[in-house]
Amino acid sequence: MPAAGEVLGRAGSENFAVASRLLPRAARRHLLAFYGFARFTDQIGDVYQGDRVAALEWLRQETARSLADQTDAHSLVAGATASVNALHLDPRPLFDLIEANVLDQSVTSYADFDQLLGYCSLSANPVGRLVLGAFGQLDDEKAALSDAVCTALQLVEHWQDVREDALAGRVYLPADDLRRFGVDRRDLVLPPPAPPALRSLMVFEVARARRWMDHGADLIGLLHGPARLAVAGFVAGGRAALDDLADRDFDCLVEPSRPRTRSLVRNLAAVGRHATGRAA
Repeated sequence: MPAAGEVLGRAGSENFAVASRLLPRAARRHLLAFYGFARFTDQIGDVYQGDRVAALEWLRQETARSLADQTDAHSLVAGATASVNALHLDPRPLFDLIEANVLDQSVTSYADFDQLLGYCSLSANPVGRLVLGAFGQLDDEKAALSDAVCTALQLVEHWQDVREDALAGRVYLPADDLRRFGVDRRDLVLPPPAPPALRSLMVFEVARARRWMDHGADLIGLLHGPARLAVAGFVAGGRAALDDLADRDFDCLVEPSRPRTRSLVRNLAAVGRHATGRAA
């Protein structure tokens, strides 16, 4: 199993800031606890060398046990469950993250967008609910908008990593979209540049991710304090990553770059205007 230091050490290298040092200490502690649990779960599901299904079942049982008593629990599990208990949150998001990784062991493609959305509801949306819980600003309306933001961010990640995922045997582009645009799965592992049909498909998928992001961005106007800043950063980072795909002429076979500072600033400004209008 990966060590806690190894997992938490990756927080600063993520596309989207995990827990800025500008945030209140308590919120930052909870955010890092949830990040550690999510990354630990992903590490088991992606790189663990033993029986991953068995290891994820151990994690499920360890999480359930730790919710009742953190004594002797793995430190990353104990940290997340302690935060859930302290914040009086529903622990289901922790179990959903585990279930997403269980699915990854047998599901390597998705028939249509609805199936992909079902996966996002387990792999991405729980994170947003935990983030809102860390700031004490979770309710049904905010959770629904958070789900839209997190789904969009998950789509961004998939569209950035089309070739890498395909080489690993996973295709997140829905099968019916591949057929509609005349893209063969073998096209996804070609060296760049991407063929025209694949670029056309990515124009469609990037636009769809933007619609989800734009809908979820209404969340920012409902938040206050550091939570608004944090979520605005997630939205701006996601939009900047989509801009990067567009700047590369929607060539998803080219290795993604980190969003440029100018793009991030531009998107942060746009997010701020959106939030001001929504709050008014």
